[in-house]
Amino acid sequence: MTTLKEMSKKEEKFTEGHRLCAGCAEPIVARQILLATDNPIIVSNATGCFEVSTTIYPFTSWNVPWIHSAFENASPTIAGVESAYIALKKKGKVKEDIRFISFGGDGATYDIGFQSLSGAIERGHRFMYVCLNNEAYMNTGIQRSGATGRGAQTTTCPAGTCIPGKKEFPKDLTRIIIAHDLPYAAQASPHNWKDMVEKAKKGIDANGPSFLNVIAPCPRGWRYDPALTVEMSRLAVETCVWPLYEYENGKYHLTGESKRIAEGGKEKRPIQDWLKAQGRFSHLMKPQWASVVEEIQANVNKKWDELIKLSQI
Repeated sequence: MTTLKEMSKKEEKFTEGHRLCAGCAEPIVARQILLATDNPIIVSNATGCFEVSTTIYPFTSWNVPWIHSAFENASPTIAGVESAYIALKKKGKVKEDIRFISFGGDGATYDIGFQSLSGAIERGHRFMYVCLNNEAYMNTGIQRSGATGRGAQTTTCPAGTCIPGKKEFPKDLTRIIIAHDLPYAAQASPHNWKDMVEKAKKGIDANGPSFLNVIAPCPRGWRYDPALTVEMSRLAVETCVWPLYEYENGKYHLTGESKRIAEGGKEKRPIQDWLKAQGRFSHLMKPQWASVVEEIQANVNKKWDELIKLSQI
């Protein structure tokens, strides 16, 4: 188990100076993940909030080799680098044991870049893909994505008198990726750094492709006090909107608070706690949308029960 003392002595691979919003979860996630390994790292980064805000020319917050890719091709970009590394290592031109990570938002992962991500995983490239899931296209104006929750208000699915925000439930992308039967996949949250770092380490060291889906609250898009980002991450887990679990060598395991909830050692909070905490769901508190709230709770319960059946607690 990695300790805070051990992590504090490591060289930072992601540093200060970025222009991400106050309260953004993405730099928290990146620091935790990059501190999970002592190996040299090469990163590809899909277009999005994280990319544009960390590399404003002539400045960068990246203390590792870093490549900007378009929305749709961050996975094949890092897969190409990994392939070149293998060839150079066979020729004796590279001696280091390098690891490869790709970062993308939910728009670049759930939607625009899914095809290329699926292909890179199917081909067996050894890299870890990290989805920074803030549940919308935040960089371009808070448009809905395949990760946006039912009932959320965005600029492309506004709430009104007839429509309660987004009409669809989000994709279960982690399960979709697991269907590729890759060595390692997991869901994580920045509030539980121990769980995050351990999962990142497993993913980085996996003998093949790995996937880490991380909830990344966005104060601007979700409309909450920026000081509450870590608490918002915790709330996502405690309501089972975002269960913590991993898929390792063909088996599911609940982790962190999710494991304690399943074992009866921690209370599962109602979905109303999640919805009331964010402005994007405030309209759902009106009596006319009570049925939508019930549908959201029923869907969370259904997905949670399925996960418990799959998991070896």
